[in-house]
Amino acid sequence: MIRRISTLVLLAVMAVSLSASAHEMSKHAASTVVGEVVDTGCYLGHAAHGASHASCAARCIEGGMPMGLLTSQGAMYLLTMNHDNPDPYNKLKAMAGRNVAVTGAVLTRGGVKGIDVASIKLMAK
Repeated sequence: MIRRISTLVLLAVMAVSLSASAHEMSKHAASTVVGEVVDTGCYLGHAAHGASHASCAARCIEGGMPMGLLTSQGAMYLLTMNHDNPDPYNKLKAMAGRNVAVTGAVLTRGGVKGIDVASIKLMAK
């Protein structure tokens, strides 16, 4: 009986924690940011981006390097996968070096700006 109660309490605590995480993301209004999809390793390491670096960025992203969105003003946003809808984020993996509009919750923590990717739109050059 005590084991069953302990299990129920643990499940309730986990449900509240998951609900709080979803609530945290829902507090942020969606914004749209336009920029180039880059791999963060090459961009941070040696400022690599643009059409001449697209194939390298694609290989790095395919290998697991985090993606970023570099705006025309030089701002960098870490792109994160929306757990409820991972498809737009996964589609971005094939768009290295391309300009896209990314819509989602824009968050900043510890000096890092990020976008929880909810939708994407390929932009004309």
